Amino acid sequence: MKVGLSLSRCMRDILEKKVDIDNVLVIIARTDVDPYNESHWNGIWNGYLYGGTSHPEWAGLEEHEQEMRDVLVELYEKGRLHQPRQFGAHPRRMPYYWLDCVVTPEEHNPAQQKAWDFYKLITDLA
Repeated sequence: MKVGLSLSRCMRDILEKKVDIDNVLVIIARTDVDPYNESHWNGIWNGYLYGGTSHPEWAGLEEHEQEMRDVLVELYEKGRLHQPRQFGAHPRRMPYYWLDCVVTPEEHNPAQQKAWDFYKLITDLA
């Protein structure tokens, strides 16, 4: 399982299939966004696509706006998006943005169990 520390970079990795969304436990975002609010979405999309007040993490993904929004909505709907700014915190941008974690089996739901089984298989092969 993975914990993400950057909404823009993690969403890009999910879109590009570098990380399976089902293997994401949570993304702790520095961003405060409501994926259903058009103004919020437009600000996020333009900021991450072109830069300005944020890094242009999505440069070159102009044709994938709906797919990116779908990733955001799925994270939001599944409760996998934590936004500390909604609670007054302002986390720093880190040079790394994925953390690998182990969820102990007694806490697994079926999707986590499947991810755990794959993780164990890969680690056993390595």
